[in-house]
Amino acid sequence: MFDRILYPTDCSDVSLKAVDYVKQLKDAGAKEVVVLHVVDERTLIVPDIFTGIDFVALENEMKRVAGEECNKIVEQLSEVGLNARFLMKKGIPFLEILETAREENVSLIVIGSHGKSNLKEMLLGSVSEAVIRKAVQPVLVIKR
Repeated sequence: MFDRILYPTDCSDVSLKAVDYVKQLKDAGAKEVVVLHVVDERTLIVPDIFTGIDFVALENEMKRVAGEECNKIVEQLSEVGLNARFLMKKGIPFLEILETAREENVSLIVIGSHGKSNLKEMLLGSVSEAVIRKAVQPVLVIKR
């Protein structure tokens, strides 16, 4: 039923917790997992007061760290028999998640309820809420 899964992650604690749920979906017939990390382009907008900061180097470091973390996730998923691969995109996270879900023709999106930038007091993170509202595929939201 859910043979191709999109697993977007920002490598936050909640999104990493979701890896265990993705692994369990193998027993429900999952075969392939697309691990997606989106570099939020809005965090790379340069205000005038920060012109001394090398934002290209900052972006490259963010990509390097996320790539290392996501490749570890791909290895974990492969160890349980899932065909997993990693994609990195740059843009507005929820839009890139929805676009990737469409492009990859996934049957399920598994997402953490809150990311790194969301306040604990919020009921649901803004990215996961937007994905839930706008996705045409079923969305499995993992609580913290």
